[in-house]
Amino acid sequence: MLNIVIFGAPGSGKGTQSARIVEKYGINHISTGDVLRAEIKKGTELGQIAKSYIDQGQLLPDELIINILASTLDSFKDSKGVIFDGFPRTIAQAEALKAMLAERGQQVSIMLDLDVPEDELMTRLIKRGQESGRADDNEETIKKRLVVYHSQTSPLIDWYKNEGQYQHINGLGTMEGIFAEIAEAIDKI
Repeated sequence: MLNIVIFGAPGSGKGTQSARIVEKYGINHISTGDVLRAEIKKGTELGQIAKSYIDQGQLLPDELIINILASTLDSFKDSKGVIFDGFPRTIAQAEALKAMLAERGQQVSIMLDLDVPEDELMTRLIKRGQESGRADDNEETIKKRLVVYHSQTSPLIDWYKNEGQYQHINGLGTMEGIFAEIAEAIDKI
C-alpha cells in the first residue's frame, strides 16, 4: 500500500498536487477539507459543528476527524493506497493516524512537505477566494489559519523526520516542476 501524507500550509498546492499523484499512482484521495465541506453543504450535524470551527479558523477535534477518515478509508475497495490531504495537522493526529493504519496492517509510506513562503501563500489564498467564493479565503481568516498552522501543525515536520518518512518539496515553481520532484521522491520508496 502506498499511503502518502501531503503536508503544507493553506494554499501550498496540496489539492493540486494530490490530484496529480492520484492520477499517476492510482491511489485514493482523502481531503479532509472536501469531506468536511460536503458535510457542511448537506447540513448534517457534523457539518454544522465543523462550520463553527472553520469559520473561526480553528482545527476540528481529533476524534471527530479520525472517525471520518477511518470510515472513508474503509469505504475504498481494492485500494492501492491513499493520499491524506489536510491531515494530520497535529502530532496527536499523526499518532492516531499511525495507530489507525497499523490496525489495518498499513503505515504511512512518505510525508511530502510542500514548502511555500508565507507572502506567496497569502497571494494564492486571496486569489483562490476571489475565484471560488470560499468564505474562509479572506485576509483575516487566512492570517488566523497561518498562525494555527505554525503553532500546531509545523511541529509535524520533526515528528515525521523522526519516523523516517519526511520529504521536503519546494512548493515554488511550475506545477509540473513541483510534481516532478514529488514523483521522484515517491518512486524512491
